[in-house]
Amino acid sequence: MKTTLPEAPSQRLINEFESVVTEAENLIKSISDATSDKVGGVRTSVEAGLAATRDRLGKIRSQVVDQATGAARATDDYVQENPWQVIGVAAAVGALAGLAAGIFIARR
Repeated sequence: MKTTLPEAPSQRLINEFESVVTEAENLIKSISDATSDKVGGVRTSVEAGLAATRDRLGKIRSQVVDQATGAARATDDYVQENPWQVIGVAAAVGALAGLAAGIFIARR
């Protein structure tokens, strides 16, 4: 039961941060170029943009949490349904890690 998003959440988060940086750069440029009359309008515009970005980041966070929760539930369901397979895989991974550590220590 895989649920994939159209765009990876990490990429969407990066895009949102780039958007925030661009808004901040525009604010700095606009303030340096603007007269005192225009500063209020620029500030309102930037605040609206930042609020929208904050909302989008909140939605992305919610999606990531939902996706992680779904993965944890699927893992728990699998472990509950197949305990011996999970124990076998865990034992095999532990044995391989022990073997690798033993070889690493012996080479020193």
